[in-house]
Amino acid sequence: MAANTNRPTLIALTALAPISWGSTYAVTTEFLPADRPLFTGVTRALPAGLLLLASARVLPRGAWWGKAAVLGALNIGAFFPLLFLSAYRLPGGMAAVVGSVGPLFVAGLAAPLLGDRPTSRTLLTGIAAALGVSLVVLKAAGALDAVGVLAALGATASMSTGTVLTKRWGRPDGVGPLALTAWQLTAGGLLIVPVALLVEGAPPALDGRAVGGYLYLALANTAVAYWLWFRGIGRLGATQVTFLGPLSPLTAAVIGWAALGQTLTPVQVAGMVLAFGATVFGQLGPRGGRPTPTGGTRRKTAPVEYPSPLQGHALTL
Repeated sequence: MAANTNRPTLIALTALAPISWGSTYAVTTEFLPADRPLFTGVTRALPAGLLLLASARVLPRGAWWGKAAVLGALNIGAFFPLLFLSAYRLPGGMAAVVGSVGPLFVAGLAAPLLGDRPTSRTLLTGIAAALGVSLVVLKAAGALDAVGVLAALGATASMSTGTVLTKRWGRPDGVGPLALTAWQLTAGGLLIVPVALLVEGAPPALDGRAVGGYLYLALANTAVAYWLWFRGIGRLGATQVTFLGPLSPLTAAVIGWAALGQTLTPVQVAGMVLAFGATVFGQLGPRGGRPTPTGGTRRKTAPVEYPSPLQGHALTL
C-alpha cells in the first residue's frame, strides 16, 4: 500500500525538474548577461556538481569513472552548449518544439539499448506531446537556421541517449542518486570550461541581479532539479520520465504570460491542454516491468520498487 501511495508522489517530485527548467529562459533574459551561453552552462553545472559531490562524499570507482564521464558529457557537457546554441539561432520556440520529440528519441533508443520495443501507445503519445508543444511555442515568423535545427536535434539526441544509458547502467552498489548526479554535473561542467574560455574568453563582470540569477540556476534549477530527474529515471523509467519533458516549455509559456506580459492565444491554450494531457497519459499504463539495476550489470531477479496501477509501460525499460 505504501508503494502505491508513494508512486504518484515520486512522479510529482520528478515533474518539478522540467517545471524548474521552464523558468530558465525568463531567468536568462531578465537577469543574466547576454550572449554568454557557454559561461552560463559552466556556471549552472560545475558549482552544482561540486556542491553535490561535497555532500555525497563518494567518488566513482573502476569502470564508473568512464561511465560517469560519458553520462556527464551527454546529459550536461554536450546538452547545455547545444541547447543554448539552438535557442540563440532559432526563431520563437522552435528549439522547444524540437526538444519535445525527446520521448520519441528515447523510445527509439530503448529497443537496441534496453531491449524494449516502442508500442503504438508510446509513439502516439509522443507525437501528441510534440504537437501540443508546437501549438504553444511555435512562431510562424522567421526563417529556420540549419545550424540551429541541427543543434536542437543534437541536444535532444544527447539528452535522450544519456537518459537511456542512465537507466541501462543504473548505479554502483551503495551509491545513491545524489552521488550519480554530482558525478555527471562535475564531469559535464569540466568539459564545457575549456570550450567556454576558447570561444567566449574571460568571464564577464556580474552585478547583483546576475549573481542571484546564477545562484538560482546552479542550486534550484540544476543541483536539485537534476537530482530529482536522475532519481526519477532510476525508479520510474527512461521513457516515462521523458514524457514529463513537455512541462518545461509549458511552464515557460505560463511564466511569459504571468510575469513577462506575453499573451496566450486560444490555439496556444489548446496546445497546452494537449501537451499536458499527453504528459499525464505518458504516466499511465499496464502493470509490471523490469527492475532498475543498482550496479554495473543487470540483476536477474529483484522486486519492482513501485508496483502500482499507475506504472507506465516504460517501467519495462
